Amino acid sequence: MSGQGSTGYLRQPDTLAAALRAATARLANAGLDGAPQDARRLLAHAARLAPDRLTLHLPDPMPPGAEARLEAALDARIARQPVSRIIGRRDFWGRAFAVTPDVLDPRPETETLVALALDAPFSRLLDLGTGAGVLAISLLAERPGATGLATDLSEAALATARTNAETHGVAPRLAFTQADWFNGVTGSFDLIVSNPPYIPAADIAGLAPEVRDHDPEIALTDGGDGLAAYRQIAAGAGAHLAPGGRLLVETGAGDGGAQARAVAALFTAAGLTGAALHDDLSGQSRVVSARF
Repeated sequence: MSGQGSTGYLRQPDTLAAALRAATARLANAGLDGAPQDARRLLAHAARLAPDRLTLHLPDPMPPGAEARLEAALDARIARQPVSRIIGRRDFWGRAFAVTPDVLDPRPETETLVALALDAPFSRLLDLGTGAGVLAISLLAERPGATGLATDLSEAALATARTNAETHGVAPRLAFTQADWFNGVTGSFDLIVSNPPYIPAADIAGLAPEVRDHDPEIALTDGGDGLAAYRQIAAGAGAHLAPGGRLLVETGAGDGGAQARAVAALFTAAGLTGAALHDDLSGQSRVVSARF
């Protein structure tokens, strides 16, 4: 980060600590929320350090090549690229998952669904629209005796999910298939989960650039009212749930629970029972559950 140039740095930082101070200031001056946390993650990535080891190495000099890597990472973040996209990973349910341009960047609020799914036993899992595979992989990692099937319309997304399954040791218990919701899916499951595209097309333009410009559009919206995926899931769930089996889906927030209530109504109309809404940690309706 030598020279002033386009980066605004006056001199090359001598240590990782100096680089962290400069990086934090640069992100803050760019108006980014969470500048200290982002700067730490980007510096650890640039220095090829585990994030939880960075503090121990702050007195150390910048490693060779780290300065250029940090410059590029800061440029990308100021351009509103998410940190997870820059470093290629996202921590979810205590595990690090590879994130590529082909998959939705997993959000912390999706852990609400994982917690609910783990409230009851299951042996056979179906994850519809798996993306990076965080739901299926997290659940199977917590239940060593269970097996599962993960589907996605995108073969590129499935490739990312397969890589994550190998990383976390669940690949022998998790099959993958390219499918449009239930099309081509056979068998019976005692747990079906999904985080489908639920953002209405009319709301896409108003999303934060980190979401709108970097998540695959197919993973964000159905191009309509945001309920198309839920209609298909509701229509097919009964044929694929074992008696007493559970269905859990994530829904959008920020609308006072309107979408969650609409999804619950779809599930009830399809013959599922006990449709219920569940809040995330911020108190917003985030997951709808039902049984067969």
